[in-house]
Amino acid sequence: MAGNGDMKAHVATYSSVTGMMKWGAVGCALVVALVIWLIS
Repeated sequence: MAGNGDMKAHVATYSSVTGMMKWGAVGCALVVALVIWLIS
């Protein structure tokens, strides 16, 4: 477990990773939609 001093750094890292995953999912969905549109 993280020590008490590392908790702020942990929360900042977790927030940035979840933000990247959210925007990555949006980007993947857009690419998938584009590919499906191009195929059809």
